[in-house]
Amino acid sequence: MPKSRIRKKADDYTPPSSKKATNIKLTSRSWVAPVMLAMFLIGLAWIVVFYVTDGELPIDPLGNWNIVVGFGFIAAGFGVSTQWK
Repeated sequence: MPKSRIRKKADDYTPPSSKKATNIKLTSRSWVAPVMLAMFLIGLAWIVVFYVTDGELPIDPLGNWNIVVGFGFIAAGFGVSTQWK
């Protein structure tokens, strides 16, 4: 069986120029965590108060829609959490 030819590599390789890493400055969003936690806690408290008071509080005319309001606050907290870096 014949031997395969050995290829000669070119010696004229030049490595790519080294680029300095650019610093990415993340803006400080210190308001996100407190607002997110506040929304979670307000939503949780709204639902707990609704169940503990047998539907008389926080807003009696809303009836069972108070649960939707509580979950709305919690959903808003998750929405705010997408801004956290």
